[in-house]
Amino acid sequence: MSNPSKWPLPHAGVRFITPTFMLEKLARHPLTKDCYPTAMGYYPAASGHRMQRERHDDNLLLYCTSGRGQLTVGDWHSQVTAGHIMLLPQGLAHTYEADGDDPWTLYWVHFQGASTRVFMQYLGYREDRPLTNAGVSPLLIGAFTNLLEVRRTGYSTRAFINASNHLRHLITQMSMEISAHAGRLQSGFELDHVQAYMLEHIDQTITLDALAQVANMSKYHFSNRYKTLTGYPPIKHFLNMKMEHACHLLDSTDMGVSEIARGVGYDDPLYFSRLFSRTVGSSPRGYRSSTRK
Repeated sequence: MSNPSKWPLPHAGVRFITPTFMLEKLARHPLTKDCYPTAMGYYPAASGHRMQRERHDDNLLLYCTSGRGQLTVGDWHSQVTAGHIMLLPQGLAHTYEADGDDPWTLYWVHFQGASTRVFMQYLGYREDRPLTNAGVSPLLIGAFTNLLEVRRTGYSTRAFINASNHLRHLITQMSMEISAHAGRLQSGFELDHVQAYMLEHIDQTITLDALAQVANMSKYHFSNRYKTLTGYPPIKHFLNMKMEHACHLLDSTDMGVSEIARGVGYDDPLYFSRLFSRTVGSSPRGYRSSTRK
């Protein structure tokens, strides 16, 4: 395993190394062998922090939430600022260091496993791109904080299995935040704002013109950008949101199908039922029966 830096840890900082006996368990366990943490930490305002590795034996993610620094991989060099994630897979020699005037704050995790190459690729790692941007995300900070709680469990095997799956969730959440941040930069509109508007009007009919107006874009450009970001045309995605909400109502209430139909904006329960069946794959009553067995 590549050792973490020996940067002097302040009171608020965290550096935790998974013990060897636990690594051996995690490498064999069917629920963790694909991806498990070998070390993790939190370095606030890390003045003087620097690391150089000619040999890198595991995988490393470093998430900068404030301040600045630099990353060098071979002939490639870049500034690192708040929101950047450094992607350093096994075998990649590298050097990174905090800025002298505005040192970074980092959350970081070393990890190993049979599928780590796939996870790195999922985050967008390419040989010429070891840096990506997720923005400063409270969700990612919360996910790192949850992961770090494993250090308080007395080396519980179950806790480390849970932490390994927290790590998988952290990586997939990173991918979503990277995509959302890219969308905010490239799309010309706030996707979250548009989708919040959709959810606020889940019991109504919304036109493409209305959504384009919320986004302050032409109908044509809005529709194309929205599909690029989500994989769905906006009205189709709104329909999916309605059916998700209908599923929630079927599962969590005793409301009748007609009442649920009105709750997602359809006066005709038969038309609603056809849309529901086409989207979800079963009738509303069939869905309710399947969730209450």
